[in-house]
Amino acid sequence: MKQVWILNHYAQEPGGAGGTRHFSLGQHLRANGWAATIVAASVELNTGRQRLAGKESSRHCEFDSVPFLWVRTPAYSGNGIGRLLNMLAYSLRVLLPGTTRRLERPDVIVGSSVHPFAAWAGALLAKRFGVPFIFEVRDLWPQTLIDMGKLKPEGSVTRLFRALERWLYRRADRIVVLLPKAADYIIPLGIPAGKIVWIPNGVELTGYPAPNPPAARESFTLMYFGAHGQANGLDCVLRAMAGLQTDPDMRHVRLRMVGDGPLKPGLQQLASELRLDNVVFDPPVPKREIPSLAAQADAFIFNLIDAPVFKFGVSSNKLFDFLAAARPIIFCCNSSNNPVEEANAGLTVPAGDPAATATAIKTVVHMVPEERAEMGRAGRVYVEEHHSFAALAAKFAATLDAVVAEHETRR
Repeated sequence: MKQVWILNHYAQEPGGAGGTRHFSLGQHLRANGWAATIVAASVELNTGRQRLAGKESSRHCEFDSVPFLWVRTPAYSGNGIGRLLNMLAYSLRVLLPGTTRRLERPDVIVGSSVHPFAAWAGALLAKRFGVPFIFEVRDLWPQTLIDMGKLKPEGSVTRLFRALERWLYRRADRIVVLLPKAADYIIPLGIPAGKIVWIPNGVELTGYPAPNPPAARESFTLMYFGAHGQANGLDCVLRAMAGLQTDPDMRHVRLRMVGDGPLKPGLQQLASELRLDNVVFDPPVPKREIPSLAAQADAFIFNLIDAPVFKFGVSSNKLFDFLAAARPIIFCCNSSNNPVEEANAGLTVPAGDPAATATAIKTVVHMVPEERAEMGRAGRVYVEEHHSFAALAAKFAATLDAVVAEHETRR
């Protein structure tokens, strides 16, 4: 069986809270002739949990036949210098020969962003072993940071990231993108379209039962689960709930906010200032518990701020979980793609508009149960056809096979 190393700083094991894209791909890659080893940082994103004990520099674990190599990184809080040092520590330690000496020799190495340093380490490792390199682009660095106001467009740090970005695009044998329109950003940088492959996020459907409408109950549960960060713009959702709180017909509606992130304390403070008694904040849950959590919802809300980067599309893990759970979705986002609209699985409103969001919530609440159930079924069919990890892994394996064949031809 051929071997692929996947360098993903923030990769998550199935028992943790957060996205498990590479674990799920790793499970299904075996059916396509590939064994994946995931190389990840020891400090868990958001929670800061340190997976390693004492003076361990690394640890090998296996989860449902998918090997993980945890590489020690320092703890940090927030998005300042501590996080940057954590990124650099991961990338540099991965390059130490002793870190990967126990792994089977790779046939391909994948370097996955969120940040580009992990991909840089993957490119150097691929050169060391003389194997193809695949650059997986989950976030468009530095463009995402520019659009979020974190970097100045012409700043020195931005120029450094742009140089590294172009080097990675040129060095890669293939560029796997998660955003459907990412090629519109990459091709103008002088990169051939033939190097770019779209493999979006997906969902592990085996965890979700056959679509069933929620049981009849007096209350109506609107649910959001996922990150509580800047891009999510969840203050808009809270203000929408404030607008509903005085409506006698909406007193049975509750919003459950499940998850964590840097803005969660501020959101809780805003809910207190708005005197919201129709909003509940819950801690994140492990990925394996998401299907049972989602079954408690009557509808979901997906929200993002209005930022230029979303013109390249969205591919959010939670959105596919929402679709798999077969519940209607309120899609509050100005992105170039709209899976909810494509699937006829809910309603769409502009980003950053609390009044429009409140109106959409009222519309979904007042639908007859059969109409909500039909939206839910449509979403489930859509995600089964387009975003099952079994199908995505087959496409990923075909990409791996192609770069290996091309590499052999060049020898």
